[in-house]
Amino acid sequence: MNDSRFIQRWSVDADHPAFPGHFPGRPLVPGVLLLERVALALRAWRGQRLVRVREAKFLAPLLPAQEAELELVAAGAQIRFEIRSAGVLLARGTVEGAA
Repeated sequence: MNDSRFIQRWSVDADHPAFPGHFPGRPLVPGVLLLERVALALRAWRGQRLVRVREAKFLAPLLPAQEAELELVAAGAQIRFEIRSAGVLLARGTVEGAA
């Protein structure tokens, strides 16, 4: 970790309350939980709250209890993010934060 980059590994517990409805019999981590993780990482890294999601693309699913890696990279006033699991890009986008 440094001032221009932040990396965090995490997973969503298999008993998370979102899974029974997303999707029954084949649970996937909802995109909003991925964005929540981006917001929490931004707070931990820069002490900022997420104020805008400029772009978010969800490219592949994250499964319950599957380990993921989130990388935030400073890009001027914006923050780029990528979420990967086992080397596969799951989501990417750009957000903005503020104190």
